[in-house]
Amino acid sequence: MSNLEYMSLSKPKRFLYKISSLFTKVPVSTWKGLKKLPKRLMNLLKRFFAPLGNLITWFVRGNSTTRLSYLIMGFGQMTHHQVLRGLFSLLYEIAAILFLVFIGFPSFIKLPTFGYIGETLYEIDVPPFVGYMYSDNSFNILLNSVFALVILVILVFLWYTNIRDAYELQKFKEIGRKMSDGETIRDFTGGKEYHKVLLTIPTIGIAIFTIIPLIFMVLIAFTNYNSSHFSPKELIDWVGLANFEQLLGLTGTNNGTQFSIVFGQILLWTLIRAFFATFTNYFLGMVVAIIINKKGIKLKKLRRTILITTIAVPQFVSLLLMSKVLNYDTGALNAVLRNLGIISENIRWLNDGMIVKIVIIVVNMWIGIPYTMLMCTGILMNIPDDLYESAKIDGASPYKMYMKITLPYMLFVTTPYLISSFVGNINNFNVIYLLSGGGPVFASVAGQPITANVFGAGQSDLLITWLYKMTMGQVEKDYGAGAAIGIVVFVIVSFFSLITYSRSKSIQNEEEFQ
Repeated sequence: MSNLEYMSLSKPKRFLYKISSLFTKVPVSTWKGLKKLPKRLMNLLKRFFAPLGNLITWFVRGNSTTRLSYLIMGFGQMTHHQVLRGLFSLLYEIAAILFLVFIGFPSFIKLPTFGYIGETLYEIDVPPFVGYMYSDNSFNILLNSVFALVILVILVFLWYTNIRDAYELQKFKEIGRKMSDGETIRDFTGGKEYHKVLLTIPTIGIAIFTIIPLIFMVLIAFTNYNSSHFSPKELIDWVGLANFEQLLGLTGTNNGTQFSIVFGQILLWTLIRAFFATFTNYFLGMVVAIIINKKGIKLKKLRRTILITTIAVPQFVSLLLMSKVLNYDTGALNAVLRNLGIISENIRWLNDGMIVKIVIIVVNMWIGIPYTMLMCTGILMNIPDDLYESAKIDGASPYKMYMKITLPYMLFVTTPYLISSFVGNINNFNVIYLLSGGGPVFASVAGQPITANVFGAGQSDLLITWLYKMTMGQVEKDYGAGAAIGIVVFVIVSFFSLITYSRSKSIQNEEEFQ
């Protein structure tokens, strides 16, 4: 549609056109990305094989010192007066090889079967006493394998850079330039290598707390790690795509179908709740900030202070208090409504599937609006007053000024915040767990009583609280299914987040408001 055709539409039709174009552009963008995928894969393969060509070139043109660096990491540096750098490389090589030989590779060997012997009954020397001996721990085998994989990748990277440095030092020596530990220290304390020192600790933290758990979770999703196969008592087994088939209802059993329906309902509620929790807080918080910042409004500091006090109170205190107020039998709200003659029977605020969802959205607004108000207050103060003055001279109404000046500016600045807030609301554990506990539980699915093991899933549960019940239950646990759900959620959230972020004006027109 051309700009002239768009301008000729009425405001409702423009709004519908924007909504429809959003849903039509997503498949188009996805298809364009898929069409570029082969070319990107070819570029990736070229970048992958480029180091192999470099290694061949360095070996052919390198001297004996450079070639020995292929076996002994740091040898080239140490022989070219960079003892410290070479010593660190050599120590890492020794430590990595020892870990791989004594822990990593033995775990890799057992990984296809997660071990050979689980819990074994044996007799003590004084009958009739018996005991249990654990031989293979499937959990440790998987964890050690993941650690070994990460350590091996780092070792390969350092091995490559070590050979590259050895060849460069060889070239420096040929032209008469000498290197020393003093120059290395200067590089790492304020020179060209200083950024590597600063990034070392965050990189190690990302590897330990993000990459390794992520790889571990992905692998767990393809196993039957649950209460019946709990290491070290029982060995874990690979089950392929069984956990994902259960989520999608492809198992061909009634229990699998019920589990899939419960998963679908919880996923839908999670997305609906995240949408309302994000945008109600955002727009209402913006409205409150605009009203307080408006010229002529008195007691601005007092109004802001009152809203800030809701933030000062710990969230878990507020939520637990609300859960008591909304209790079906002893809640204060039902008591007040009965005394006023508004209701004759108690309202099931937290015990009815539909009502509890509305209550959660409303309570979340009470908690979240003050945060958005504070953020919007700072941004609103940075909008030039000249824009509003010019709009007033042109006869623009307050609504027009909001739609044409305030809202575009706010969306431009806060789009990354909206995306992060949406993702955070998908994984907001506190509100559900402390307010409703995820209840009421599913009694039936598609008109049939629940026969599948859904781990106490409730109608107000989010995926994060359901995962908590699934993995921290007192009786039964299923880490494999929980990991599969985590992967599905990650794919959905990352897909829409990346598309929204890449298409936002914050990225496409980065310098528009500067």
